[in-house]
Amino acid sequence: MGYRRIRDELAGHYGIDVNDKRILRICRKKNIVSTIKWRPKSCTKSDRNPDHIARNYLNRDFHADAPDEKWLTDITEFKYYIGTEVHKVYLSAILDLYDRRIIAPAIRDHNDNALVMATFNEAVRLEPDAHPLFHSDRGFQYTSAPFRMCLKANHMKQSMSRVAHCIDNGPMEGFWGILKREMYYGHRFTSREALVTAITTYIDYYNNGRLQRKLGVMTPMAYHDHYQSAA
Repeated sequence: MGYRRIRDELAGHYGIDVNDKRILRICRKKNIVSTIKWRPKSCTKSDRNPDHIARNYLNRDFHADAPDEKWLTDITEFKYYIGTEVHKVYLSAILDLYDRRIIAPAIRDHNDNALVMATFNEAVRLEPDAHPLFHSDRGFQYTSAPFRMCLKANHMKQSMSRVAHCIDNGPMEGFWGILKREMYYGHRFTSREALVTAITTYIDYYNNGRLQRKLGVMTPMAYHDHYQSAA
């Protein structure tokens, strides 16, 4: 946690009003530093013979005027260890560009169509009236005919990043970086249960406890609820 986040936490959660420079001086004096930023790595795999490729309608326009206007999605992997054996779980998530909340996460042992469909179906269950622009990379799950049919059935327009342009899905990649930097890197998980619990606990914290300056020093859910109450 850097000095800006510390200042925001003190003001937002404890009512202690201090400026950035004072917190920075204290951090330097106490040798408090934030965790190192790592370049996020997506694990979605492109299909050599995709059923459908959508245009990049999002076109790096990461602004949204209301919830459920633009959704981003992606998949990332995590490792845990049992003795010398390395195991993996895969996290699929859908992020709302307006309030940056994670609408629906899903964790599975396999990176496949079932993982993506579980995520999508949960998002639709939670937001049945949403018809957003739906943006992803060109992973084989998103280019499949069944997934395209699900989007059409829910009146969602599909958008896809260009090949080798991770920035086209920048906010989603950014979330992976935050999640892994604050919860995963530097830890060695020795059971699936512990890893899954850590991931789900962190996502709840991110949505409901982690303040963001881009959201007016509010949490994603607080920013979302503020819009709903003002509408």
